[in-house]
Amino acid sequence: MTKILMVCLGNICRSPLAEGIMRSKLSSTHFFIDSAGTSGFHSGNAPDPRSIEVAQKNGLDISQQKSRPFRAYDLEEFDVIFVMDKANYRDVIRHVQNEDERQKVKLILNYPNSETEEVPDPYYGGKNGFDHVYNLLEKACTFHSNQLISEQ
Repeated sequence: MTKILMVCLGNICRSPLAEGIMRSKLSSTHFFIDSAGTSGFHSGNAPDPRSIEVAQKNGLDISQQKSRPFRAYDLEEFDVIFVMDKANYRDVIRHVQNEDERQKVKLILNYPNSETEEVPDPYYGGKNGFDHVYNLLEKACTFHSNQLISEQ
């Protein structure tokens, strides 16, 4: 089973959306998808209501997810770790013990023809920010899920 981890700062906006979108694209028989935050600010909390709303609007239910902090052990446990921005990348890379672990960590928007390198944090950006983030993550997850399926 391939294990995929989505990582953002608080694990209440971007990474829960990425987790939900990727789960909708990959079989739970062959893939395990989770999410975490590089900070523990929101540990145990449900996703931001605006993330839940934009997910529901797009046919996904992420309301049962719970925020958890990223752990150094995640680098051993997961096969692929998608981070939302360069700050998250630096925070995760700080825990890397070897080159194999380093190769697991990737910016989620690093794929051909992506319109940007980083998923903006919509927390303070208003409702339209969440729609934009959803659309960015939908495209990225479509690309990456196709790649992951082809590697199986």
